[in-house]
Amino acid sequence: MMPPSTELKNLDWAAIAGQMDSEGYAVLPGLLAPEQVHALAQRIGGDAALRHEPLSSLDLGRGDLYVFQSDLPDPLAAWRKAFYEHLAPIANRWNEALDAAYRYPALLEEFLQRNREAGQTRPLSHLSRLGESDYMALHRQSEGEHVFPMQVVALLAAAGTDFTGGEFVMTEQRPRMQSRPMVLPLQRGDAAVIATAQRPLKGRKGYYRVNLKHAVSRVRSGQRIGLELSFHDAP
Repeated sequence: MMPPSTELKNLDWAAIAGQMDSEGYAVLPGLLAPEQVHALAQRIGGDAALRHEPLSSLDLGRGDLYVFQSDLPDPLAAWRKAFYEHLAPIANRWNEALDAAYRYPALLEEFLQRNREAGQTRPLSHLSRLGESDYMALHRQSEGEHVFPMQVVALLAAAGTDFTGGEFVMTEQRPRMQSRPMVLPLQRGDAAVIATAQRPLKGRKGYYRVNLKHAVSRVRSGQRIGLELSFHDAP
């Protein structure tokens, strides 16, 4: 199996950047091998490093989150580092388009050091488990001074076999327009890069900022297991 840095280097990053610019997301089919999907899903309920948080306690719907409390396990730690290095140039280009002075460092560890100095030490990356009638409400992880504008999500269960319903949904609110809904067609082992909370959109008078949120629709049957990988920590 190729190391994560090689897997990601071989992706078409020009196409990914173009789709992030036009849609706010880019699906990466089959990024996770079946054995990686299985190993990650098996961590739920059997990994002391995961903190259980019911979605209801967070006012985010119904179901369960399992938050990584300390350093991410491999291959997630390696993916996080490699993804960041490919996404940081896109993030800086977005800030330049929006006339934002902030620039993201080239390496993840440098960015996380800025997080720590600003008091952002609460990990956000997590696994989720949604059973029948469970759902995840629209939300975005945008707390803190240092927020990375993209994150990665993945599906660790087979749609139509392990569960029905449970579509991954995004909404985009443009100024003076109704929200635009988007459904990402994820299958087991697929990942997607999504905009965390905001992204630039080019209009007739230049670029302007649009706001995004994401959610998981109600699961009709079975059990849906997912992953969210964040590049910043929360206060």
